[in-house]
Amino acid sequence: MDAAFTAEQDEIRRTLRELLAKRCGPAEVRSAVRTAHGYDETLWRQLAQDLGLPGLTLAEEYEGAGCGPAELAVACEEAGRALLPSPLLATAVLAAPLIAAVGTDAQRTTLLPRIAAGELTATLAVPGGSPATALGLIGDTSGGAWAGGGRSGGVQATPGPDGWRLYGEAAQVLDGHSAGLLLVAAHTGGFPRSRTLLFLVRSGTATGLARTRQTSLDETRPVARVELRETTAELLGADDTVDVSGPAGALAAVGRTTAAALAAEAVGAASSALDRTIEYVKAREQFGRAIGSFQAVQHRLADLYVRVQAARSAAYYAAWDPAAGGLALAQALEALRITTAEAVQLHGGIGFTWEHEAHLYFKRAAADELLFGPVHRLRDHAAEQAGLFTPGDRKPREEVAVRWRPESG
Repeated sequence: MDAAFTAEQDEIRRTLRELLAKRCGPAEVRSAVRTAHGYDETLWRQLAQDLGLPGLTLAEEYEGAGCGPAELAVACEEAGRALLPSPLLATAVLAAPLIAAVGTDAQRTTLLPRIAAGELTATLAVPGGSPATALGLIGDTSGGAWAGGGRSGGVQATPGPDGWRLYGEAAQVLDGHSAGLLLVAAHTGGFPRSRTLLFLVRSGTATGLARTRQTSLDETRPVARVELRETTAELLGADDTVDVSGPAGALAAVGRTTAAALAAEAVGAASSALDRTIEYVKAREQFGRAIGSFQAVQHRLADLYVRVQAARSAAYYAAWDPAAGGLALAQALEALRITTAEAVQLHGGIGFTWEHEAHLYFKRAAADELLFGPVHRLRDHAAEQAGLFTPGDRKPREEVAVRWRPESG
């Protein structure tokens, strides 16, 4: 493994950091999230046209840049540093790879160039409100239980003379209120012989589609409830080529690269929160000296620095080997949570006000773990996949607690 970044990757980082430093400060972030789309559309078009960000990992035949997970991780790390509100995660990390992996030639040719150009945004909508489960980050996707298992509560797909119709709803859909294209996971065939497949819903032309932006803890990561009432849809891929297990394999593969990208993004956010805290403790004086000169503060910052650097190493390794994405994401989310909590504490009284920028990072940490975690489940699933435990090794939590309880007296 060569851990050094190439000149091209360093240029992506430099260019993106310079642009976001000018266009995506805390004031611009707060302004952008309060728009109807939840992000700055002008900045998004600039990122697409000047940097090719939406099509960074798409093949050149679809007008993409043809880059890999490492370049995507670099871009996501810089987006995380600025808490960039954008459809980058939903469109480029989740939806576009699924279209490329599962879609027909006609679907790829029609949709992917528009995504790469920034003309079309897309997202993944799954029942249950847990993208972490659907992407195989905290559980197995092969059985379809993550989407309701064919029972009530999921989204049902019914074929008809004029195409497919979807009925059901999905909550916590990233950018679901503004995306021009929805990839909806729905059941076909009815329980118990159903299959979970992916369907394309074009928001501009689909009938029976209702989308409501939900109140989100992290305004920079907008989510929506999507309601489908006999909504017209198109099967993603050809019916005779879809594997009997459905898109579970494609979702798991996308989940691995998504975890690597999210880990890099979390590292970027943690690093920025730490940098801002260091600047503050250097300037804030107490008892006639900067609080950053106190040994207790220095020790806390040193611990945070080690934690962030360890998470960065794990994220970079996952960019090289996405199979390690789950563990890297767990470490990065934990580093982000601890770093942002310490940032609020070390900013003192001003850090506890909702208006302070430290809370933007703190909310990102909490919301990301709700959407893509929690950390202990990410680690547990990674351990299962690695075969670290056999079924007999697992004990109920109460039994483990009793077994390791210190003896009294």
